[in-house]
Amino acid sequence: MGTTGRAQGQGEAVQDSSEANGQSVYGRSFVSRAFAGLRLTFTSGAAGAAVAALVVGVILERAPVFLSGGGVLILLVLIGFVAGRRPSGPAEAPVTRTALARIEDLRATSGESADVPVTFRLTVAPEPEDGRPAYRVKIDEHINLVDIPAYRPRGIAVVEYRPDEPWEVRIVTRPTPEWSRRAEEAEIDSAPESTLVENPGPSEGTWCVVVLVAFLAGAALVVLLFRGELFTREDDAAPSPKQPSVTSSASASVSVSLTFTTSTTISGHSSSLLVLGRMRETVTELAERAGASDVTAITVQERRMEIRGDSARPPGETFHVQMLPYELFPALVREARTTLGVRTPKGWRIDVTPDPGTGPGAGPRIRVTVTGEEGTAHLDADATARIVDRRPVEKR
Repeated sequence: MGTTGRAQGQGEAVQDSSEANGQSVYGRSFVSRAFAGLRLTFTSGAAGAAVAALVVGVILERAPVFLSGGGVLILLVLIGFVAGRRPSGPAEAPVTRTALARIEDLRATSGESADVPVTFRLTVAPEPEDGRPAYRVKIDEHINLVDIPAYRPRGIAVVEYRPDEPWEVRIVTRPTPEWSRRAEEAEIDSAPESTLVENPGPSEGTWCVVVLVAFLAGAALVVLLFRGELFTREDDAAPSPKQPSVTSSASASVSVSLTFTTSTTISGHSSSLLVLGRMRETVTELAERAGASDVTAITVQERRMEIRGDSARPPGETFHVQMLPYELFPALVREARTTLGVRTPKGWRIDVTPDPGTGPGAGPRIRVTVTGEEGTAHLDADATARIVDRRPVEKR
C-alpha cells in the first residue's frame, strides 16, 4: 500500500516536472521567435530607409544624405556577414520525445527521386509521463520507395515530437528494436478532429509580406522627411506650359540717366511669341524687370522681345506697354507674309514706336517687316492693329 502510494506520488511529481519544463521551453521559444521577428522587421525598415536616402541624396545633390544611406547599408551588410561567420554558442538542443502514432491517412505524390513526399494524418499518443492526451497532426515526410509499403492506414508508427511545439512531428523510419516491438503490439484509438494541432506562427509568405511592408515603410519615412525639397525642386524644374522659359536676358543702363533696354529670349524649337497670349505675358515680365511701364519702343521677333525706354521724355513720345492689342499681332504677321509679295519669307519683325506724324496723344505705330529672297516689305498699323499702309516688295 505504501509502495503503491510512493510510486503514484513519484509519477505525479514526474508529470508535474515534465509539464513545467515543457511550459518553460515553450515560453523561451515564443520569446525567441518574437525577438527574431522584431529584428527582421527593424532590419528591413532600416534597409528601405537607407536605399531611399541614397536616391534622395542623388536627386537633391546632398552628400550627407547620400553618405548616410550608404553608411547604413554597409553597416547592415557587415552585421549580417559577422553574424553569419560568428560561431554559434552552445545552443540548447530542442527537447524531443518518442511516442507511438496511429496513421489515420496518408497520401503520396509522385517524385523523381527515391524519396517520395508523403502527407500523413496521424494520431499521436504521448507517453503517460508526458502528461499530454492524444492529438491529431498533419505532417509531410519524404519516405523511401522501399519503405512505403510499411506505412498503411490504421497502422502504428514510431514518431518523435517536441512537447513545446507538438506540431513538430517526425516519423522515425529506423526505430530501436524495443520501439518496433511496441509498435507491433500497440493499439491506439483515433483522436477526434478537434484535437488537430497546427503551427500558430506566421508562414513564410506572411514573413515576406512583413519584410516588404517594413522596407516600404522605411523608404516612405525618408521621402516624407524630405518631401518639401523634393517636390519644390520638381515644381521649379518643370517649366510652366503657359510661361516662356527664359534662356538669356540682359538689362543695362546706358548711362546714369533714366534710359533702359531690357530683352528676353524664349527657348524651345516649338516656342514662338506668336502663340496666343505669349506676347502680353512676356512684355509684362520685361516691364516688371525694368521697373517701368512707359516705353519708347518695342521690338518683337520669333523668339525674342526687347523694350526700350527713357522716362525723361515727354508723355507724347512714350506709350504704356499694356495699351497694345498683342492678341492681334499674329494676324498682322500673317497678313504681311502672305500679301506683300514675299513668296518665301525668311523672317519677320514687329517694331512699335510712338507715331511722330500725328502729334501727341495719337498712339503708337506698329510696323511689321518681312524679309525674303524677293526683298523686304512693310505693313503699318495703328494702335488698334488696323492696317493703314502697305509697302510690298518692289518689282525688279
